Amino acid sequence: MKKAAFLDRDGVINRSAPEGEYITRWEEVEILPGVAEAISLLAQAGFCVLAASNQRCVAKGLLTLSELESIHERLCKELAAKGATITRIYYCPHDSQPCCGCRKPDPGMLLTAARDYEIDLRSSWMIGDSDVDIQAGMKAHCRTVRIGHVDAITNPPPDLFAKDLLDAARKLLQFKSPSPMGGA
Repeated sequence: MKKAAFLDRDGVINRSAPEGEYITRWEEVEILPGVAEAISLLAQAGFCVLAASNQRCVAKGLLTLSELESIHERLCKELAAKGATITRIYYCPHDSQPCCGCRKPDPGMLLTAARDYEIDLRSSWMIGDSDVDIQAGMKAHCRTVRIGHVDAITNPPPDLFAKDLLDAARKLLQFKSPSPMGGA
């Protein structure tokens, strides 16, 4: 079984749209500094790099599934040209109500990816910039990294904090699991 690094899209791979707005065109995508290097480091360390992103803008009618997939295809091509491969981008196109199971904080996208790519979730990481990312990772039994302010109050707390994806990649590659209590 493989290990994976699940990346949230907006705020981790590319700059988030302003609060209450959505990225609906390629021209609005701004890949964040260090992302290609981080993805490359993760891949070199044996991680299958996947993205898992809530894309409520589809349910709101702001873009079609085809348009979203076109943005994702172009994002993957841009990163691949820089030596960074995202194996696949999973997305939830649903609104928050009714509940669907794939929308983070539910772990549906991670569980589907685990089946699709034979991933060992306990050896995997979810890297995100929000509580729902961390919750989804924990529900899937992954370790978690929270991108953003190190002093942020999060619920639940992640395994690691990092300022950006490159910092997260470097930290998780250095991470040592705590020793189990007791034992032989």
